[in-house]
Amino acid sequence: MSGKVVDNLGRSSGTIKAGASGANVTYDTTEKTSNFNAEAGVGYLVDTSGGAITATLPASPAGGDSIAFKDYKPSFGTNALTIARNGNKIQGNASNSEISTDRASVVMVFVDSTEGWVFVEESNVGDLRPPHIIATGGTETTSGDFKIHTFTGDGTFSVTNAGTSAGSTIVDYLVIAGSGGGGNTGTGGAGGGGAGGFRQSFPNPATGGLSISVQDYPITVGAGGGGGAPSAGVGGSGGNSVFSSITSAGGGGGGGGTPSGPPVKGADGGSGGGSTANAPSEPSTPSQGGSGNTPPVSPPQGNDGGNGSFAATPDAASGGGGGHGSAGANATSDNPGGHGGNGGNGTASSITGSSVTRAGGGAGGTRSPYPQGGRGGTGGPGGGGNGHQSQDNSPYQGQTNTGGGGGGDSAFGNGGGGGSGVVIIRYKYQN
Repeated sequence: MSGKVVDNLGRSSGTIKAGASGANVTYDTTEKTSNFNAEAGVGYLVDTSGGAITATLPASPAGGDSIAFKDYKPSFGTNALTIARNGNKIQGNASNSEISTDRASVVMVFVDSTEGWVFVEESNVGDLRPPHIIATGGTETTSGDFKIHTFTGDGTFSVTNAGTSAGSTIVDYLVIAGSGGGGNTGTGGAGGGGAGGFRQSFPNPATGGLSISVQDYPITVGAGGGGGAPSAGVGGSGGNSVFSSITSAGGGGGGGGTPSGPPVKGADGGSGGGSTANAPSEPSTPSQGGSGNTPPVSPPQGNDGGNGSFAATPDAASGGGGGHGSAGANATSDNPGGHGGNGGNGTASSITGSSVTRAGGGAGGTRSPYPQGGRGGTGGPGGGGNGHQSQDNSPYQGQTNTGGGGGGDSAFGNGGGGGSGVVIIRYKYQN
């Protein structure tokens, strides 16, 4: 018998005979027209003209057991034959197989628990492909039938098999950039850093996933921006994170400045940095947070930073950095003491199989010295650092691999550094 062999492990063509490569089967000449349990040593003529059929392989085969399948009528191309693995692997993969080409023939031999059932034929065995994506790179974990690759630093996502339509050809992604660092003014009350840009396809059907091919995909994980020093002022913006065609923009640094200069707005970015305070003694320059979703993408990758307050020292304070889930809060001026704006909320994702919140904005600091009652803001859920307050000189850093923004300073230390980003890739790897 001969024919074109097609399964959800791929396609090849060639001549297959009963007994090829050691296979030994006797054909049952009564065609199968409904689901059935296949037995070792038997070849089956299968008629799917009335609808798709599933053949279930033996649960406890012995090494050397052989089974064959043949399209009795040219109907596999219309209604496929599914070969259910029944707990054993097929070609080393934990996936069912599908034969979907008219006049196809296939012989299967059970080898061992590692490879399971393998297809044997006289040529082109190497053309048979697994139905699901096979790839390496990053830290690999599984959740149910899905494999997850987590990159906490630069690396390579290497695809050696792109899957088939019968298995999977699409990957989901979560790409978070590095966040902005908190600012410094030299007199205190600097803006919080904006969260790194947050882009994901999971589980939003509007964005979809990415179709991949056999190749190496370079992965870039953005670093967090440095916290502003008294001489530097504005916090550093975070680095971009990149996977294939998906680029998430680094978060904007928090606004800062020098004691004698005007206030500086937060920088634009994936999420915008919060603005420093604008006291009446300084030029009346607008005190505005940086713009989020810069450059613009849809759905938006982040939100704007909050504005600083306009008040006399020591009651002025600075805005919080934007987060992916919400904008950074504006500062408030109380008497005595100003309150820095909270960082914007991050967003929860369950792409790894458990819910984790990332991309929260850093909080704004306050100018108010101890004991005037000023209060730094609270970092946004998702790794955002708190704002500095009073004579606290602790750098409130954004959390590593969350894209959480750094907190703004209070004139007694540097702004908090931004948190680095992360790239996570997910796909179905078995049935």
